[in-house]
Amino acid sequence: MSQIRMRGAEVALENPTLVEGFPGVGLVGKIATDHLVEQLEMRYYASVHCDGLPRVGVYRGDDRTVRPPVRIYVSEEHDLLALQSDAPIGSDAVENVTGCVTNWIVDADATPLYLSGLPAEREEKPTLYGVATGDAADALDRHDIALPPEDGVITGPTGALLNRAAQLDYGSLAVVVECSPQFPDPEAASVLLEEAIAPIADLSVDTSDLLERATEIKEKREQFAQQMQTIGQEESSQAQPLRMYQ
Repeated sequence: MSQIRMRGAEVALENPTLVEGFPGVGLVGKIATDHLVEQLEMRYYASVHCDGLPRVGVYRGDDRTVRPPVRIYVSEEHDLLALQSDAPIGSDAVENVTGCVTNWIVDADATPLYLSGLPAEREEKPTLYGVATGDAADALDRHDIALPPEDGVITGPTGALLNRAAQLDYGSLAVVVECSPQFPDPEAASVLLEEAIAPIADLSVDTSDLLERATEIKEKREQFAQQMQTIGQEESSQAQPLRMYQ
């Protein structure tokens, strides 16, 4: 049975932002969300038990605590929620996960901020743009987040969450950043944090450590990135141009 189980005390939030960190191309959303949870010392708030998610236990180095692979963290101080995922989501699970997570977001009256990577070979700082569902687009305009330069599509769990929000006409935001098509990309994740997540959620986030540890992060996430590649491009969250008439 799909459900999200609360851990510990209830919290009082007012119009919270929820940052989504399902893994996708470049692992940009996951790296950014992991960094946010660590930097803000967010509290483990809920465990996600949607049908189709891997039934595995996750633990960290130097910590004996085992937790489910998909969790929600909270910071009351920042009126912020973060969905952290340590498991790729296969296509057979996407529908259940989408419905389960979206229902919880709506009940929490949260504005979701979905994160996706756009595979790109680049030599300069990655660029980003934003799209929205419902009446949420004004937040992108207020923070000068660029319009998409061309038609496109967002796939995988993140795309399915946006699809569901659009069906419900529920306000949600999505930010797409250029990133490595093959490897974890901490630089692109830092751009997400600095130019989108921080201003939208009214946060101050230090990304210097993220950039200094870029090599280490890439190495640690390499195996995870390989797992993502094995589930196939169509099942991985990413943005791509939609050139149906070419």
